[in-house]
Amino acid sequence: MDKVLVPLGIFVALPVMIVWLVTRARQNEINRKTELLLKAMESGAQIDTNLIASPIGGKTIKERLLKRLTAGCIFTLMGIVFLTIGIVNGINLQPGMSNDSAVIPSVFGGIWLAIGVSFFIVFFVGRKMLAKEISAEEKTLTRE
Repeated sequence: MDKVLVPLGIFVALPVMIVWLVTRARQNEINRKTELLLKAMESGAQIDTNLIASPIGGKTIKERLLKRLTAGCIFTLMGIVFLTIGIVNGINLQPGMSNDSAVIPSVFGGIWLAIGVSFFIVFFVGRKMLAKEISAEEKTLTRE
């Protein structure tokens, strides 16, 4: 029974809960902004148009690129660590032992390393392609 419930919990219930929590947090943010705007309209106060115009979770291009750089660093580091563990376990294998302790970390390390390198590629290509947009966005932010 445990062989079925644990994978179901990890691969089904956990992702569903994460998506639900993120969606709920966004909905709460929208509700707070709506309530704030309604109270401001009722009292006749001046309404900040930037609050209405800005998209929810509106991050700048630079912030999104830096997030990708951070993810690339984390995934690459974890990939290197797991590959190192796999190599060390492979070197220390005794005759007659299963090679799972070397293969499994190496596979995960390779996958994480590939994801990290792809994040680095996206960061550097995005930085090069979006240089004009980033500078224009910085100019508009410094004017305000």
